[in-house]
Amino acid sequence: MAHRRIGQEALFPRESRRSSLDEIADLIDWSPIEARLLVVYAAPRGGASWPPLALFRAQLLAVWHDLSDVRLAEALEDRASFRRFCGFARTEATPERTAFVRFRRELLRHGLD
Repeated sequence: MAHRRIGQEALFPRESRRSSLDEIADLIDWSPIEARLLVVYAAPRGGASWPPLALFRAQLLAVWHDLSDVRLAEALEDRASFRRFCGFARTEATPERTAFVRFRRELLRHGLD
């Protein structure tokens, strides 16, 4: 199954102010993590699934900020720094709370918890 394409931010000018999340994102080499997550599909049926790395980054935010799935979904809709950290453009949809439940279930199923 294909993953959604996200982060088409090139159409919009980037804000000049960087957050600490931007700095963290720049410090980490995400490619080994992304390679491990290629086996994970959070939406096995229906439309294209969310990119696993975006969902993984969202899970990091949830842990760091002590957010429930509902609050995480709300924060991704509302906070520009959270959107950038996960790779979502300003104007595109973000995952709903059930996507995070399915993603964690898939991590467990593949032994990536």
